[in-house]
Parts: sequence; structure tokens; C-alpha cells
Amino acid sequence: MSQRRLFDVPPGAVARVSIIDSTVRLGGVLDFLLVIPKLEGFDALPTLPSLSFLIESPTGKKALFDLAVPFDPLNSYAPAVVEAFLASGFDARVDKHVADILKDGGVNLNSINSVIWSHYHYDHIGDIRTFPLTTELVVGPGFSKAYLPGYPTNPNSTLRDSYFTNRTLREIPFITPLRAGPFHAYDFFSDGSFYLLDTPGHTTGHIAGLARTTTNPDTFIFLGGDLCHYSGHIRPSPYKPIPPGIKVPVPNSNHSHGHVHGAGIPCPGAITAKDFEHLNIKRNRKPDEPFFDPVLGEDLPLMKETIIKAETADADSDVWFVAAHDPKILEVAEVFPKTANAWKRKGWGEKVHWAFLKDLVSAVEVDRDS
Repeated sequence: MSQRRLFDVPPGAVARVSIIDSTVRLGGVLDFLLVIPKLEGFDALPTLPSLSFLIESPTGKKALFDLAVPFDPLNSYAPAVVEAFLASGFDARVDKHVADILKDGGVNLNSINSVIWSHYHYDHIGDIRTFPLTTELVVGPGFSKAYLPGYPTNPNSTLRDSYFTNRTLREIPFITPLRAGPFHAYDFFSDGSFYLLDTPGHTTGHIAGLARTTTNPDTFIFLGGDLCHYSGHIRPSPYKPIPPGIKVPVPNSNHSHGHVHGAGIPCPGAITAKDFEHLNIKRNRKPDEPFFDPVLGEDLPLMKETIIKAETADADSDVWFVAAHDPKILEVAEVFPKTANAWKRKGWGEKVHWAFLKDLVSAVEVDRDS
């Protein structure tokens, strides 16, 4: 009898998946806006992307998961979002609508059956009006009650009424016993190639995606949305602690053989698993506990519960957990119009998994000096 996997998923077909670099770059995000407890030496997050994904079923149906930020945000968003956007002080840059990236890559927008919003925040909704009215908009449970009507019907809404005018809005119910790992699941294309997952906490109705990328073995890309904002929210975990042999070279070292995924000969001054574990221990956290807790969420205890569930997927070598704002993805993966189905064979998941530890090198150096 085969051993039950940590993250079990029913059998199904394979979807064609592309990671879309939306061209969004969000800088100036200070640590306390997204992560706690404070880690001395880690004062700001790296410049963040906002990823979008194109998923195609074997029958040819196409869906987009998230639309990032529109090309002209100040003229696209509802006034409440524009006000918050300007007040944030973020250094935000975006060069293109996702719709234009698709067209440049040879995709006819009329072929996009669905746009899925993981949630309603400005850096995920893009501008649905750049797609034809035949493209439905898909949202999570409770969305309509929590966030509609839009502006101007509700002057304080962060969404515009025009996003929904004459467009089908489909709210996903998670009412069947179907599950993917610990999550309630919805078989989006009815063939097991792509599931939507109930991942609440960050917002009401936050949903994630799970695309099957190969069979024999089954492999998956887990589209995390803002289930967590930073890799240090979900890593390390009891299911996947920091590998004992990991070596991260100190910047400006003349040695180039220390790699984040642990291969190579130790070099003088290299940072080890014990160094990183101590960052947690000194803040009264467990060595195999994520470095940080989330800050930005409507229900933070529920968001943390969802992250703990997602740790089972993140620890599975056949599942690549991809959060929407992970900059390490773009350092490793090939993006649209290329596909991401061969992620495991190409080693992308392994290369990305611990790459965020490079962000914490300064914190280790502060810790060593204290």
C-alpha cells in the first residue's frame, strides 16, 4: 500500500501554466508593514513583484489568476484606493496591463474565459475592464456581501461598479467534500487540472489556486495569492526545517561556491542553518517555526491557521508554493509566454525555496555582533 502524502490531491488532468511577470515592482515596503516580530537588521522587504498566472485546461479553456496592478492605477482605481495608494509612500512601478502582456504574447483576449481574483486588494485586481465582457470574474465565498456595491454607489468602496457592469460575477462555493490536502477545494475546470482552494484570513473570501503540472508523478504549482506576503511567513516549518547543510555566502566574499540550496564546500564566513535558527530562538520562536507572523489581514488568527495548513504543501517536494509577491521567482523561473510545467525537472522550486534567506544575511551579521 502506498504511503499517504502530506499533501494529498485527487487524480486528474494536467493544466498548462504560465507565470506572468506583470511588470509591477513595489519598493519601499518597510518590515513592520508586513512582518512581525521585529528582526534587527531586517528593516525592509526587497522590491516586490505582483505575479499573475495563465492556466489552460486540456479542453482549451483559459483562466487568469490575479491581474496585479493596472498600467495607469491612479486613473483606474476607485478614489478610496487612489488615496490609500498615494498615502502609502510605496515606490510603485508598472509598465503594462496584464491584458497587453497577453496580447504581446499572442493570446487573443476573447479566448480568456475567466479572470480569478484571489482577493479584492489593489495589487491583485488589475483592471478587468481591459478584458471583453464575455470574460467572467470569479471571486471567493462571501465576496459580494463583504465588498459590494462598488463606487460610486458606495462612495467609500475600493472597487468600481464598472468592474461588474454587464459582466458575469461568479462566487465560488466550497460546499462539496472535495479537498486538496487540508483545504476545501473546487474543481474549476471539472477535470482535476486546476483547483481553487478556500484560504481565508487575509481577506474575506481569499482563495488560492492549485494547478497540476505533470502526472507520473503528479506535480503542482500552488498559487498562494496573499495567503502569505513573504517566504518568511511560511518557512521554515516543522514539516521542512532549514537543512543542516545549508550555506549562504556573506556578501562581498571572494568565495562563490556557497549556494542557498546547500550544495558546495563551506566557505569562510558562510552563514549556516544554526545562524538562521538563532534568529528565531532569540525572539522566543522555535528553530523550525516561520521567521515571521503576518501583519496585514482582516482576521490574523485565521490567516495564521491558513498559513499553517499551507505549510504541508510547501514541504511537499512535488508542490511548488508560489506567493504572489515572491521576487525570487523571477530570478529563477521562465515567464510567459513560456510555460512553467517543467518547474520540478528544472529545479525551480528547489532553487527558490530557501533563496529568501539571502534577505536575512544582515540580520545574522547584527546577531553575531550583538
